[in-house]
Amino acid sequence: MFYFSKIFLKLLRMNNKFIYSLAFLFILLSATGAYLLEKDTFGSVFNGLWWVMATVTTTGYGDYTPKTVAGKCLGIFLYIFGIGLISVTISKVIDSLFVYRQRKEAGKLRYQGEQHFVIIVWSKNAELAIQEILHTDTTTEIVLIDILERTPVVHNRVHYIRGNPTHIETLEMANMEKARSVFIFADEITQDKTMLRDPSFVDGKTLLVATTIERNYRNVNSIVEIKNSDNLQNFQHVNVNEFILGSETISQLAVRSAFSPGSSRIVSQLLTRQSRSNLHVLGKRSAWHTYRDAFEQLLLEGATLISDRDQLNINRKLDQLIPEEAQLFVICDVETFERISALK
Repeated sequence: MFYFSKIFLKLLRMNNKFIYSLAFLFILLSATGAYLLEKDTFGSVFNGLWWVMATVTTTGYGDYTPKTVAGKCLGIFLYIFGIGLISVTISKVIDSLFVYRQRKEAGKLRYQGEQHFVIIVWSKNAELAIQEILHTDTTTEIVLIDILERTPVVHNRVHYIRGNPTHIETLEMANMEKARSVFIFADEITQDKTMLRDPSFVDGKTLLVATTIERNYRNVNSIVEIKNSDNLQNFQHVNVNEFILGSETISQLAVRSAFSPGSSRIVSQLLTRQSRSNLHVLGKRSAWHTYRDAFEQLLLEGATLISDRDQLNINRKLDQLIPEEAQLFVICDVETFERISALK
C-alpha cells in the first residue's frame, strides 16, 4: 500500500496534460481489453467502455460483469489502479478550474470574444454603465480594464483585465481590435490611492488613454468622459466619437428641472431601460424618401421620430430628403422597436 501511495503522489506532481493523456489512454485500452477478453459478455468496445467508466468511478451499475478469470483480473486491476488514476485526474480538473477562476478574477486572462464593450477605469459611472448594458442587452459581454488587484464585478458576462490602459499589451488582452465600443471614464484616483482635485490632471490622464486607443484602434467607437469642457480643445486631434460632460450635464438638467418640473424624469426614462419607452435608432427604409414619409409611417407603427443623429429639427425639415447614412432616433417601447426594426 505504501508503494501505491508513492505512485499516486508522483502522479499528483506530474503535468496536467500528461495525466489527462494517461487517463484517456488507460480507459481506452481497458475498454478494448475488456471487450477482447469477453466478447460475449460486452458485445462491443462501447459496452466495455461503459463498464470501465462505471468501475473506475465506483458507480457499479451491475448491468455488465466479467465472467472469466481474465476479465475479473482486469476488474481487480481497475479497482487498484484505475480508481486512483481517475481520482487524481478529477482532482487535477478541479484544481485547473480553481486556478482559472483565480486568474480570471485577478484579470490575468486574455479575452477572446468579439463585438464586446470595453470600459476603462472602475468608478461609480462605470458601475452604472455596466448595469445599464447588462440590463439593455442579455447577450453582450463587457471587458473592464483597471489596476485593481481583483475584479470589482462578479458576473458571467463581465471579464476583468488588470493593467494600464495606456499600454498596448493591456488593450490587446482586452481584444480591443474586435470591440464594439470603448468607454473611457475619468480616473480621479492615482496608483497610490490619492484623489486628483484638478480636473485638468484628470482629463490629461483621459487624453493619454484616448490617444493610445485612437492611434492603434481607429475602427472602435469611443465615448469619453470629460471633467472640464474647457479641455475639449485638447482632444481635437483625437478621433473620439462622443464626449460626455458629466458634471455640466447634471447641472444643466437640475436647472431645467427647476424651470420645467418633471423634465429630469423624462430624460431619465429615455436613457434607462427601466421604463417602457426608450430611445432607439433606425436606418433609412427604401420606401422613405423624405423625413415626412418616415415620420408619418413611424407614427402609424407606434413610434415617434425625433431626430437624425444630433439634429433635433426634424419638424422643420419634413420635406427634405433623407440621406442613405441617416441614423433616425425614435421613441417607442422595446416590443415596437423589435417589430419595426425588422422592416426594410
